[in-house]
Amino acid sequence: MRQDATKIRYFLYARKSSESEDRQVQSIDDQVNRIKQLASDLNLDIKKIYTEAKSAKKPNNRPLFEEIIQRIENGEADGILCWQINRLSRNPIDSGKISWLLQQGTLKSIQTIDRQYLPDDNVLLFNVESGMANQYILDLRKNVKRGTESKLQKGWKPNLAPLGYLNDKAEKTIIKDPERFNLIRKMWDLILTGNYTPPKILDIANNEWGFRTRTFKKKGYGGNPLSRSSIYKIFRSIFYAGIIEYYGTQYEGKHEPMITLEEYDRVQMLLGRKGRPRPQKHEFAFTGVIRCGECGCLYTAETKKKFIKSTGEIKEYTYYHCTRRKKSVNCSQRKVIKNNDLELQIEKEIEKYTILPEFLHWALEGLNKKNDTEIEDRTNVYEMQHKTLVETQKELDELTKMRYRLLIDDEQFLKEKKLLISKINQLKGKLRETEARAERCLDLNERTFNFATYARKAFLMGGLELKKEILMTLGKTPIIKDKRLFIEANEWFVRIGNGYPALENEYLRLEPSKMPMNKTKIEAIASIRARWLPGLDSNQD
Repeated sequence: MRQDATKIRYFLYARKSSESEDRQVQSIDDQVNRIKQLASDLNLDIKKIYTEAKSAKKPNNRPLFEEIIQRIENGEADGILCWQINRLSRNPIDSGKISWLLQQGTLKSIQTIDRQYLPDDNVLLFNVESGMANQYILDLRKNVKRGTESKLQKGWKPNLAPLGYLNDKAEKTIIKDPERFNLIRKMWDLILTGNYTPPKILDIANNEWGFRTRTFKKKGYGGNPLSRSSIYKIFRSIFYAGIIEYYGTQYEGKHEPMITLEEYDRVQMLLGRKGRPRPQKHEFAFTGVIRCGECGCLYTAETKKKFIKSTGEIKEYTYYHCTRRKKSVNCSQRKVIKNNDLELQIEKEIEKYTILPEFLHWALEGLNKKNDTEIEDRTNVYEMQHKTLVETQKELDELTKMRYRLLIDDEQFLKEKKLLISKINQLKGKLRETEARAERCLDLNERTFNFATYARKAFLMGGLELKKEILMTLGKTPIIKDKRLFIEANEWFVRIGNGYPALENEYLRLEPSKMPMNKTKIEAIASIRARWLPGLDSNQD
């Protein structure tokens, strides 16, 4: 020791951040204990111990470090004890501040585990070591960025996989979460119908399905019900459509997509441009859903009051009109459409795809029979897929035995093992798809025909939220041009609209509810029913 360190008053400073730069650094408790032992051995005076869990990559990021510097400048202490010099700084601004205090003699000593820095030392040595700490951060940042970019180019997300997927640490890829993948797919199915809002889906997932997030044992959290913010995060993430978005740039992912890009775009439309409905002073049924047929902007609504002189009443009227927010487009759609006129047009659109309860009964009966047949077919497919999976697993077991017996070398073993594991994962995915496909298809068809039977009445009797859900369920983005509503109906409703009206007219002419049934009428109804049910086959796709 080159000067009497016992007369110097020290602040002990221990730091560790969660950044990758500090993964190999002693824990804070270890640092404190080791430095206290050093102080005891050297008979050093510690005025106060400071511990901080902050990164030193950026200046002005560590309030306790700033307090130490301030107190040293005030003369409350004149030395710093720390593990290594890089615990004090990893950026040139903080390094320069410490160097200046040392050169001025305000800071009389910096004592680390293996050496002491004093004011009369060659300043070059301190600057070199501080510069090395700063250069380490610069190199680390470049390497991390380079590795991240490489991973993205290969089609893999460089950080934590979203819900429904898992990080395969061995293969450095992203795979399906067998516990949650299908459940989250069901969430997408629900919102795609237009009948369910994210909060409703959240309630179903947590309380009916018992959905829980994955558990992270090392980090000590997880295993909780899905949160409101998480459900919106799922529905806003394009990752589920096979695209990785990273700091504004999109990359094609190698992970298995959960939905198509068309389904993703449809959900974004249902949620609105910002992912969730914006708060409004007044509630309107169709804001955020309908777009202008000329400029593509959303339609908004407002309520106006009108004084009726003859009765002395004040009546409220709701009007819808184009927001005309695209300043670059000169939109001529300046006419407003009254709420009553808009609802009447929507009702007429729903009426195109409305069926009688008798046809609903026949449809469900036909679907159930067809589902029974599909169950048998699906069972055969499932058994074949399962058999193939078992055989592939046996191949992997045999390959492992060959390696143990030294019949093949490591290179051949790893190559064949990778191919077999990939095949096993694909077969497991197909098994899950086979299990869920028919159930989803039957569920969609049942909802379709129930909607076609009861939607019109529900629209007339329902509140604002129900009216909006019915409109969204009916088809793709509705547009208004020249006060006329246009809706491109979903394909499953189009098939009903094309084949149903003629059958309904023929059925009503028979007047089955008014006139008694006879052989001729029974045969005629059977004919109508036979021609209605074959049309359901196409709806199954």
